[in-house]
Amino acid sequence: MSIVPASEQAQEEAVGLCAELIRFDTSNPTSDERAAADWVVARLAEAGIESVLVESAPGRANVIARIAGADPSRGALLVHGHLDVVPADASEWQVPPFSGEIRDGYLWGRGAIDMKDTVAVMLATARHFARTGTRPARDLVLAFLADEEAGGKFGAHWLVEHRPELFAGATEAIGEGGGFSFAIDDTRRLYPIENAQRGMAWMELTATGRAGHGSSPNDENAVTDLAESLTRIGRETFPVRLIEPVRALLEEAARLYGVEFDEDDIEGTLSRLGPVADFMQVVLRNSANPTMFSAGYQTNVIPGKATARVDGRFLPGHEQELLDTIDRLLLPSVSREWVNHDIALETTFDGPLVDAMCAAVRAEDPDGHPVPYCNPGGTDAKAFTHLGIRCFGFKGLKLPHDLDYGRLFHGVDERVPLEGLRFGVRVMTRLWQSC
Repeated sequence: MSIVPASEQAQEEAVGLCAELIRFDTSNPTSDERAAADWVVARLAEAGIESVLVESAPGRANVIARIAGADPSRGALLVHGHLDVVPADASEWQVPPFSGEIRDGYLWGRGAIDMKDTVAVMLATARHFARTGTRPARDLVLAFLADEEAGGKFGAHWLVEHRPELFAGATEAIGEGGGFSFAIDDTRRLYPIENAQRGMAWMELTATGRAGHGSSPNDENAVTDLAESLTRIGRETFPVRLIEPVRALLEEAARLYGVEFDEDDIEGTLSRLGPVADFMQVVLRNSANPTMFSAGYQTNVIPGKATARVDGRFLPGHEQELLDTIDRLLLPSVSREWVNHDIALETTFDGPLVDAMCAAVRAEDPDGHPVPYCNPGGTDAKAFTHLGIRCFGFKGLKLPHDLDYGRLFHGVDERVPLEGLRFGVRVMTRLWQSC
Protein backbone atom coordinates (compact mmCIF):
# COMPACT_ATOMS: atom_id res chain seq x y z
CA MET A 1 0.00 0.00 0.00
CA SER A 2 1.31 3.43 -0.95
CA ILE A 3 1.20 5.90 1.94
CA VAL A 4 0.67 9.60 1.25
CA PRO A 5 2.82 11.37 3.87
CA ALA A 6 1.57 14.23 6.02
CA SER A 7 2.17 17.65 4.52
CA GLU A 8 4.20 20.37 6.18
CA GLN A 9 1.00 22.41 6.26
CA ALA A 10 -0.82 19.75 8.27
CA GLN A 11 2.06 19.40 10.73
CA GLU A 12 2.25 23.14 11.36
CA GLU A 13 -1.52 23.39 11.50
CA ALA A 14 -1.59 21.01 14.44
CA VAL A 15 0.48 23.47 16.47
CA GLY A 16 -1.86 26.36 15.75
CA LEU A 17 -4.99 24.30 16.32
CA CYS A 18 -3.70 23.06 19.67
CA ALA A 19 -2.84 26.61 20.80
CA GLU A 20 -6.36 27.78 19.91
CA LEU A 21 -7.93 24.84 21.74
CA ILE A 22 -5.94 25.56 24.90
CA ARG A 23 -7.34 29.09 24.95
CA PHE A 24 -10.82 27.69 25.55
CA ASP A 25 -11.13 27.26 29.31
CA THR A 26 -12.95 23.93 29.42
CA SER A 27 -12.11 23.20 33.05
CA ASN A 28 -14.33 20.46 34.40
CA PRO A 29 -16.64 21.08 36.24
CA THR A 30 -16.40 24.88 36.41
CA SER A 31 -16.74 25.45 32.65
CA ASP A 32 -18.40 23.66 29.75
CA GLU A 33 -17.29 22.47 26.32
CA ARG A 34 -19.83 24.24 24.07
CA ALA A 35 -17.60 27.04 22.75
CA ALA A 36 -14.77 24.61 22.01
CA ALA A 37 -17.21 22.18 20.38
CA ASP A 38 -18.60 24.92 18.14
CA TRP A 39 -15.02 25.75 17.15
CA VAL A 40 -14.35 22.08 16.28
CA VAL A 41 -17.49 21.99 14.11
CA ALA A 42 -16.28 25.12 12.29
CA ARG A 43 -12.77 23.75 11.71
CA LEU A 44 -14.21 20.54 10.26
CA ALA A 45 -16.69 22.47 8.10
CA GLU A 46 -13.87 24.58 6.64
CA ALA A 47 -12.48 21.36 5.18
CA GLY A 48 -15.88 20.17 3.97
CA ILE A 49 -16.35 17.61 6.77
CA GLU A 50 -19.87 17.42 8.16
CA SER A 51 -20.36 16.79 11.86
CA VAL A 52 -23.08 16.49 14.48
CA LEU A 53 -23.02 18.44 17.74
CA VAL A 54 -24.88 16.78 20.60
CA GLU A 55 -25.46 18.35 24.01
CA SER A 56 -26.13 15.93 26.86
CA ALA A 57 -26.95 18.90 29.10
CA PRO A 58 -26.72 22.67 28.57
CA GLY A 59 -23.15 23.42 27.52
CA ARG A 60 -21.96 19.80 27.74
CA ALA A 61 -21.22 19.37 24.05
CA ASN A 62 -19.92 16.46 21.98
CA VAL A 63 -19.02 16.47 18.27
CA ILE A 64 -19.16 13.39 16.01
CA ALA A 65 -17.98 13.22 12.38
CA ARG A 66 -17.56 10.42 9.85
CA ILE A 67 -14.99 10.09 7.09
CA ALA A 68 -15.65 7.51 4.38
CA GLY A 69 -12.92 4.91 3.92
CA ALA A 70 -11.57 3.04 0.93
CA ASP A 71 -13.18 -0.23 2.11
CA PRO A 72 -16.64 0.46 3.56
CA SER A 73 -17.22 -3.28 4.08
CA ARG A 74 -14.80 -3.23 7.02
CA GLY A 75 -15.77 -2.14 10.51
CA ALA A 76 -15.16 1.55 11.21
CA LEU A 77 -12.35 2.82 13.43
CA LEU A 78 -13.45 5.17 16.21
CA VAL A 79 -10.89 7.89 16.98
CA HIS A 80 -11.83 9.77 20.14
CA GLY A 81 -10.52 12.62 22.25
CA HIS A 82 -11.97 14.81 24.97
CA LEU A 83 -12.38 18.58 25.04
CA ASP A 84 -12.52 19.10 28.81
CA VAL A 85 -9.52 19.57 31.10
CA VAL A 86 -8.88 19.60 34.83
CA PRO A 87 -8.70 23.02 36.53
CA ALA A 88 -5.43 24.96 36.81
CA ASP A 89 -4.28 27.47 39.45
CA ALA A 90 -2.63 30.25 37.45
CA SER A 91 -0.56 31.38 40.47
CA GLU A 92 1.41 28.12 40.30
CA TRP A 93 2.30 28.31 36.59
CA GLN A 94 5.18 29.95 34.75
CA VAL A 95 2.71 31.03 32.01
CA PRO A 96 -1.05 31.64 32.14
CA PRO A 97 -2.49 28.12 31.84
CA PHE A 98 -5.01 29.06 29.14
CA SER A 99 -2.70 31.23 27.06
CA GLY A 100 -1.46 28.62 24.57
CA GLU A 101 1.96 30.27 24.75
CA ILE A 102 4.86 28.92 22.69
CA ARG A 103 8.19 29.01 24.50
CA ASP A 104 11.47 27.08 24.19
CA GLY A 105 10.09 24.67 21.60
CA TYR A 106 7.00 23.80 23.65
CA LEU A 107 3.34 24.76 23.57
CA TRP A 108 2.27 25.51 27.15
CA GLY A 109 -1.15 25.30 28.73
CA ARG A 110 -3.72 23.18 30.47
CA GLY A 111 -4.66 20.36 28.13
CA ALA A 112 -1.42 20.47 26.16
CA ILE A 113 -0.97 16.73 26.75
CA ASP A 114 -4.34 15.82 28.27
CA MET A 115 -5.56 15.89 25.61
CA LYS A 116 -5.96 18.88 23.36
CA ASP A 117 -2.72 17.85 21.65
CA THR A 118 -4.39 14.72 20.33
CA VAL A 119 -7.59 16.57 19.45
CA ALA A 120 -5.47 19.01 17.40
CA VAL A 121 -3.72 16.11 15.67
CA MET A 122 -7.08 14.54 14.85
CA LEU A 123 -8.32 17.81 13.37
CA ALA A 124 -5.14 18.55 11.42
CA THR A 125 -5.06 15.03 9.97
CA ALA A 126 -8.74 15.08 9.03
CA ARG A 127 -8.34 18.46 7.32
CA HIS A 128 -5.25 17.18 5.49
CA PHE A 129 -7.17 14.15 4.20
CA ALA A 130 -10.02 16.37 3.02
CA ARG A 131 -7.71 18.86 1.27
CA THR A 132 -5.72 16.20 -0.54
CA GLY A 133 -8.49 13.69 -1.22
CA THR A 134 -6.62 11.04 0.76
CA ARG A 135 -8.85 8.13 1.79
CA PRO A 136 -8.47 6.26 5.07
CA ALA A 137 -8.26 2.49 4.78
CA ARG A 138 -11.71 2.15 6.35
CA ASP A 139 -14.45 4.41 7.64
CA LEU A 140 -13.44 6.65 10.52
CA VAL A 141 -15.70 7.95 13.28
CA LEU A 142 -14.16 11.02 14.92
CA ALA A 143 -15.49 11.85 18.39
CA PHE A 144 -14.66 15.03 20.31
CA LEU A 145 -16.11 14.46 23.75
CA ALA A 146 -17.22 16.20 26.91
CA ASP A 147 -16.64 15.34 30.56
CA GLU A 148 -13.93 12.68 30.36
CA GLU A 149 -12.15 14.15 33.38
CA ALA A 150 -15.22 13.51 35.55
CA GLY A 151 -15.97 10.03 34.24
CA GLY A 152 -17.88 10.76 31.01
CA LYS A 153 -21.36 11.15 32.52
CA PHE A 154 -22.06 13.96 30.02
CA GLY A 155 -19.78 12.58 27.33
CA ALA A 156 -18.91 9.05 26.27
CA HIS A 157 -21.16 7.21 28.72
CA TRP A 158 -24.14 9.45 27.90
CA LEU A 159 -23.63 8.98 24.16
CA VAL A 160 -23.30 5.20 24.48
CA GLU A 161 -26.55 5.08 26.45
CA HIS A 162 -28.59 7.66 24.52
CA ARG A 163 -27.03 7.96 21.03
CA PRO A 164 -25.34 4.63 20.22
CA GLU A 165 -26.29 5.00 16.54
CA LEU A 166 -23.57 7.65 16.22
CA PHE A 167 -21.03 4.83 16.54
CA ALA A 168 -22.81 2.30 14.32
CA GLY A 169 -20.39 -0.01 12.55
CA ALA A 170 -17.38 0.86 14.71
CA THR A 171 -15.51 -2.27 15.74
CA GLU A 172 -12.23 -0.83 17.09
CA ALA A 173 -11.16 2.43 18.70
CA ILE A 174 -8.09 4.45 19.58
CA GLY A 175 -8.02 7.17 22.20
CA GLU A 176 -5.76 8.49 24.92
CA GLY A 177 -3.68 6.38 27.28
CA GLY A 178 -0.82 5.18 25.09
CA GLY A 179 1.33 5.75 22.04
CA PHE A 180 3.74 8.17 23.71
CA SER A 181 7.49 7.60 23.86
CA PHE A 182 9.37 6.53 26.98
CA ALA A 183 13.16 6.77 26.92
CA ILE A 184 15.18 3.61 27.46
CA ASP A 185 18.48 5.41 26.89
CA ASP A 186 19.78 8.30 24.82
CA THR A 187 18.70 6.73 21.53
CA ARG A 188 16.01 4.09 22.10
CA ARG A 189 12.40 4.55 23.15
CA LEU A 190 9.49 2.37 24.18
CA TYR A 191 6.08 3.29 22.79
CA PRO A 192 3.54 1.79 25.22
CA ILE A 193 0.27 1.14 23.36
CA GLU A 194 -2.59 0.71 25.78
CA ASN A 195 -4.50 -2.54 25.51
CA ALA A 196 -5.60 -2.69 29.15
CA GLN A 197 -6.85 -0.34 31.86
CA ARG A 198 -7.25 -0.66 35.57
CA GLY A 199 -10.84 -0.40 36.79
CA MET A 200 -12.16 2.43 38.91
CA ALA A 201 -13.55 1.99 42.42
CA TRP A 202 -14.11 5.41 43.98
CA MET A 203 -15.73 4.90 47.37
CA GLU A 204 -17.27 7.02 50.08
CA LEU A 205 -16.70 5.65 53.57
CA THR A 206 -19.04 6.59 56.41
CA ALA A 207 -18.32 5.97 60.08
CA THR A 208 -21.21 6.21 62.55
CA GLY A 209 -20.68 6.56 66.26
CA ARG A 210 -21.98 8.21 69.44
CA ALA A 211 -22.07 11.98 69.44
CA GLY A 212 -20.91 13.67 72.62
CA HIS A 213 -18.95 16.38 74.35
CA GLY A 214 -15.35 16.76 73.23
CA SER A 215 -14.11 16.69 76.83
CA SER A 216 -15.60 13.28 77.63
CA PRO A 217 -14.24 9.78 76.94
CA ASN A 218 -15.91 8.16 73.94
CA ASP A 219 -15.08 4.69 72.66
CA GLU A 220 -17.55 5.09 69.76
CA ASN A 221 -15.90 8.12 68.18
CA ALA A 222 -16.74 8.16 64.45
CA VAL A 223 -13.72 10.33 63.65
CA THR A 224 -11.35 7.93 65.36
CA ASP A 225 -12.85 4.85 63.71
CA LEU A 226 -12.77 6.41 60.26
CA ALA A 227 -9.23 7.72 60.70
CA GLU A 228 -8.03 4.28 61.79
CA SER A 229 -9.74 2.62 58.83
CA LEU A 230 -8.21 5.12 56.42
CA THR A 231 -4.77 4.60 57.91
CA ARG A 232 -5.08 0.86 57.39
CA ILE A 233 -6.13 1.38 53.77
CA GLY A 234 -3.45 3.97 53.04
CA ARG A 235 -0.69 1.74 54.38
CA GLU A 236 -1.86 -1.46 52.68
CA THR A 237 0.41 -2.86 49.96
CA PHE A 238 -1.46 -5.07 47.55
CA PRO A 239 0.26 -8.15 46.12
CA VAL A 240 1.86 -8.11 42.67
CA ARG A 241 -0.47 -9.43 39.95
CA LEU A 242 1.39 -9.75 36.66
CA ILE A 243 -1.22 -9.34 33.93
CA GLU A 244 -0.17 -10.07 30.34
CA PRO A 245 0.30 -6.49 29.02
CA VAL A 246 2.52 -5.66 31.99
CA ARG A 247 4.50 -8.85 31.59
CA ALA A 248 5.02 -8.19 27.87
CA LEU A 249 6.27 -4.64 28.46
CA LEU A 250 8.67 -5.74 31.19
CA GLU A 251 10.00 -8.59 29.04
CA GLU A 252 10.69 -6.21 26.14
CA ALA A 253 12.33 -3.67 28.45
CA ALA A 254 14.52 -6.41 29.91
CA ARG A 255 15.53 -7.49 26.41
CA LEU A 256 16.46 -3.95 25.45
CA TYR A 257 18.48 -3.50 28.63
CA GLY A 258 20.13 -6.89 28.16
CA VAL A 259 19.05 -8.22 31.56
CA GLU A 260 17.18 -11.34 32.67
CA PHE A 261 13.45 -11.15 33.26
CA ASP A 262 12.70 -13.17 36.39
CA GLU A 263 8.97 -13.54 37.01
CA ASP A 264 9.70 -15.02 40.46
CA ASP A 265 11.68 -11.94 41.46
CA ILE A 266 9.80 -8.96 40.04
CA GLU A 267 11.44 -6.45 42.38
CA GLY A 268 14.86 -7.73 41.42
CA THR A 269 13.98 -7.48 37.74
CA LEU A 270 12.70 -3.94 38.20
CA SER A 271 15.93 -2.92 39.93
CA ARG A 272 17.76 -3.69 36.68
CA LEU A 273 15.35 -1.77 34.43
CA GLY A 274 16.28 1.82 35.22
CA PRO A 275 13.44 4.35 34.85
CA VAL A 276 11.06 1.64 33.64
CA ALA A 277 10.77 0.51 37.27
CA ASP A 278 9.10 3.71 38.43
CA PHE A 279 6.96 3.83 35.30
CA MET A 280 5.58 0.33 35.88
CA GLN A 281 5.14 0.22 39.66
CA VAL A 282 1.61 1.62 39.45
CA VAL A 283 0.31 -1.24 37.26
CA LEU A 284 1.83 -4.15 39.13
CA ARG A 285 -0.96 -4.28 41.71
CA ASN A 286 -4.26 -2.88 42.85
CA SER A 287 -4.23 0.37 44.81
CA ALA A 288 -6.42 2.34 47.22
CA ASN A 289 -5.60 5.84 48.43
CA PRO A 290 -7.60 7.98 50.88
CA THR A 291 -8.14 11.40 49.30
CA MET A 292 -10.84 13.28 51.26
CA PHE A 293 -12.05 13.50 54.89
CA SER A 294 -14.96 15.41 56.41
CA ALA A 295 -16.26 15.43 59.98
CA GLY A 296 -17.53 17.64 62.76
CA TYR A 297 -18.62 21.25 63.11
CA GLN A 298 -17.09 22.41 66.41
CA THR A 299 -13.96 21.58 68.36
CA ASN A 300 -15.77 20.57 71.56
CA VAL A 301 -18.36 18.34 69.87
CA ILE A 302 -17.66 14.72 68.92
CA PRO A 303 -19.78 14.18 65.77
CA GLY A 304 -21.93 11.14 65.28
CA LYS A 305 -20.78 10.71 61.70
CA ALA A 306 -17.62 11.14 59.64
CA THR A 307 -17.10 10.60 55.91
CA ALA A 308 -14.12 10.13 53.63
CA ARG A 309 -13.35 9.18 50.06
CA VAL A 310 -10.96 6.60 48.69
CA ASP A 311 -9.65 6.28 45.14
CA GLY A 312 -9.48 2.55 44.46
CA ARG A 313 -8.10 1.05 41.24
CA PHE A 314 -8.05 -2.61 40.25
CA LEU A 315 -6.26 -4.60 37.58
CA PRO A 316 -8.30 -6.62 35.07
CA GLY A 317 -9.50 -9.76 36.81
CA HIS A 318 -8.71 -8.51 40.32
CA GLU A 319 -11.67 -6.36 41.35
CA GLN A 320 -12.91 -8.75 44.00
CA GLU A 321 -9.47 -8.82 45.61
CA LEU A 322 -9.62 -5.04 46.01
CA LEU A 323 -13.10 -5.05 47.53
CA ASP A 324 -12.36 -7.94 49.89
CA THR A 325 -9.23 -6.17 51.09
CA ILE A 326 -11.05 -2.88 51.72
CA ASP A 327 -13.80 -4.65 53.63
CA ARG A 328 -11.23 -6.45 55.77
CA LEU A 329 -9.52 -3.18 56.66
CA LEU A 330 -12.67 -1.28 57.65
CA LEU A 331 -13.73 -1.19 61.31
CA PRO A 332 -17.28 -2.48 61.97
CA SER A 333 -18.63 1.06 62.38
CA VAL A 334 -17.54 2.04 58.85
CA SER A 335 -19.57 1.33 55.71
CA ARG A 336 -18.79 2.01 52.06
CA GLU A 337 -20.76 3.00 48.96
CA TRP A 338 -19.84 3.82 45.39
CA VAL A 339 -18.98 7.28 44.15
CA ASN A 340 -17.82 6.06 40.74
CA HIS A 341 -17.48 2.42 39.77
CA ASP A 342 -16.25 1.41 36.31
CA ILE A 343 -14.83 -1.64 34.64
CA ALA A 344 -11.28 -2.73 33.96
CA LEU A 345 -10.36 -3.44 30.34
CA GLU A 346 -8.03 -5.83 28.55
CA THR A 347 -7.75 -6.96 24.95
CA THR A 348 -5.12 -8.96 23.12
CA PHE A 349 -2.19 -7.21 21.46
CA ASP A 350 -2.69 -8.53 17.94
CA GLY A 351 -4.52 -7.99 14.68
CA PRO A 352 -4.24 -5.58 11.72
CA LEU A 353 -4.87 -2.44 13.79
CA VAL A 354 -2.09 -3.32 16.24
CA ASP A 355 0.22 -4.09 13.32
CA ALA A 356 -0.66 -0.72 11.75
CA MET A 357 -0.02 1.23 14.97
CA CYS A 358 3.35 -0.46 15.46
CA ALA A 359 4.33 0.09 11.81
CA ALA A 360 3.36 3.78 11.93
CA VAL A 361 5.56 4.35 14.98
CA ARG A 362 8.54 2.45 13.54
CA ALA A 363 8.26 4.29 10.21
CA GLU A 364 8.62 7.66 11.94
CA ASP A 365 10.96 6.53 14.72
CA PRO A 366 13.22 3.59 13.73
CA ASP A 367 14.56 3.52 17.30
CA GLY A 368 11.05 3.17 18.70
CA HIS A 369 9.81 -0.09 20.19
CA PRO A 370 6.00 -0.44 20.46
CA VAL A 371 4.87 -2.57 23.42
CA PRO A 372 1.59 -3.50 25.13
CA TYR A 373 0.63 -1.36 28.12
CA CYS A 374 -1.86 -1.21 30.99
CA ASN A 375 -3.11 2.30 31.75
CA PRO A 376 -3.17 2.83 35.53
CA GLY A 377 -6.13 5.19 35.23
CA GLY A 378 -9.19 5.21 33.02
CA THR A 379 -10.44 6.80 29.81
CA ASP A 380 -13.58 7.05 27.70
CA ALA A 381 -12.68 3.61 26.33
CA LYS A 382 -14.56 2.16 29.30
CA ALA A 383 -17.80 3.49 27.83
CA PHE A 384 -17.17 2.37 24.26
CA THR A 385 -16.40 -1.17 25.38
CA HIS A 386 -20.10 -1.51 26.21
CA LEU A 387 -20.82 -1.22 22.48
CA GLY A 388 -18.56 -4.19 21.76
CA ILE A 389 -15.79 -1.92 20.46
CA ARG A 390 -12.24 -3.17 20.96
CA CYS A 391 -10.35 -0.26 22.49
CA PHE A 392 -6.72 0.85 22.48
CA GLY A 393 -4.84 3.90 23.69
CA PHE A 394 -2.67 5.46 21.00
CA LYS A 395 -1.78 9.09 20.32
CA GLY A 396 1.60 9.02 18.56
CA LEU A 397 3.75 11.43 20.57
CA LYS A 398 7.54 11.52 20.56
CA LEU A 399 8.98 13.24 23.61
CA PRO A 400 12.40 14.62 24.56
CA HIS A 401 14.26 12.22 26.82
CA ASP A 402 14.45 14.75 29.66
CA LEU A 403 10.70 15.51 29.78
CA ASP A 404 8.83 13.75 32.59
CA TYR A 405 5.61 13.13 30.71
CA GLY A 406 3.78 11.43 33.55
CA ARG A 407 4.22 14.33 35.95
CA LEU A 408 2.69 16.78 33.49
CA PHE A 409 -0.71 15.06 33.56
CA HIS A 410 -2.95 17.26 35.73
CA GLY A 411 0.25 19.00 36.85
CA VAL A 412 1.71 22.48 36.81
CA ASP A 413 3.34 23.86 33.62
CA GLU A 414 1.76 21.25 31.35
CA ARG A 415 3.33 21.51 27.90
CA VAL A 416 3.85 19.57 24.69
CA PRO A 417 6.88 19.74 22.38
CA LEU A 418 6.08 21.33 19.03
CA GLU A 419 7.95 18.55 17.27
CA GLY A 420 5.81 16.05 19.19
CA LEU A 421 2.69 17.53 17.62
CA ARG A 422 4.23 17.34 14.15
CA PHE A 423 5.29 13.76 14.82
CA GLY A 424 1.72 12.94 15.85
CA VAL A 425 0.31 14.17 12.55
CA ARG A 426 2.86 12.11 10.61
CA VAL A 427 2.05 8.97 12.60
CA MET A 428 -1.73 9.48 12.47
CA THR A 429 -1.61 10.11 8.73
CA ARG A 430 0.18 6.78 8.24
CA LEU A 431 -2.14 4.95 10.60
CA TRP A 432 -5.39 6.13 9.05
CA GLN A 433 -4.21 4.94 5.64
CA SER A 434 -3.13 1.50 6.86
CA CYS A 435 -5.54 0.68 9.70
